[in-house]
Amino acid sequence: MLAVRGLSPRHKLGQNFLHDHNILGKLVDAAEVSSGDVVLEIGPGTGTLTETLVERGCEVIACELDTGLADLIEERLGSRVRLVRGDCMSKRTLNPEVLSAIDGRQFKLVANLPYQVASPLMVELFTHCKNCEGQFVTIQYEVAQRLLAKVDSEDWGVLSILVQRLADVELITKAPPTCFWPQPKVVSACVALFPNKNKSDIDDDEFATFVASLFAKRRKQIGTILGRRTILPEDISPDARPSTFTIEQLERLFKQVCSC
Repeated sequence: MLAVRGLSPRHKLGQNFLHDHNILGKLVDAAEVSSGDVVLEIGPGTGTLTETLVERGCEVIACELDTGLADLIEERLGSRVRLVRGDCMSKRTLNPEVLSAIDGRQFKLVANLPYQVASPLMVELFTHCKNCEGQFVTIQYEVAQRLLAKVDSEDWGVLSILVQRLADVELITKAPPTCFWPQPKVVSACVALFPNKNKSDIDDDEFATFVASLFAKRRKQIGTILGRRTILPEDISPDARPSTFTIEQLERLFKQVCSC
C-alpha cells in the first residue's frame, strides 16, 4: 500500500507499523471494546488496527499527522472512521479537533503509539480528560517498565508517579521487533491503564511540577532540596531521597510544602 503511493516509513515520526495480528488481537481484547464504543486511535498508520476496531463496531476517531498516511486511511476506510489530520497534541494539550470529535463522550484510547508522543499523551488524557475510560497502547518496553516500576527501583521516577497516581497499570504482553515493520531497535510492550477513581483531589498540574522539581535532584536529600527548616510530614526523614517516597508520601509532602 505504501509503495503504490510512493510512501515509506518516516523515522522522525516514530513510524513502526504493528503488523502481528496476534499482538493486535491481544491489545483489542484487553480493551474489551464492543459495538458503539468510542475509540481514539493516535497514529493509525496504514489502518490495520483501525480496521480491526471498525470490524468490532467501534466508532473510531483516528488522528494522523502524516498527510500521505491520512490519505491512505481516508481511501481505505472512508466514512467508517472519523479522521483528524494533524498532531494529536497542541501546546501540550489534546488537539481541539480531537476533543470536538469526542464531544464529551466516554472513550478509550487504543493505539500503537508513536514513541515520541506516548508519555505526554498518556499523562494528558488521565489528567485533563475525565471521560477517558482506559488506555490500551503499544509503547517501548523501556517506557512500560517505568509505568510499572516500584518505589525505590531504578525505573521509579516522575512518569511512574504521575501515571500510577492517575491509573492502575497492567502489562498485556511484550512485542518483539519482528512484530513491526520496519523493525525497531527496541522491544515494545502492550499495556493497559485503568483510571484511578480514588485519587486525591490535589491539583494535578501543580503536583506534577512539584514532583519534577524534586526528581531533578533525586540524588540529594529532601532536607537539602527543600531546606532544613522545612517542616516535613512525620513519616519523612530530612535525610531521605525523593526516589524512596511512595505516591502517598509525595502527596502529603506536597500538601505540607504548598500550605506553608
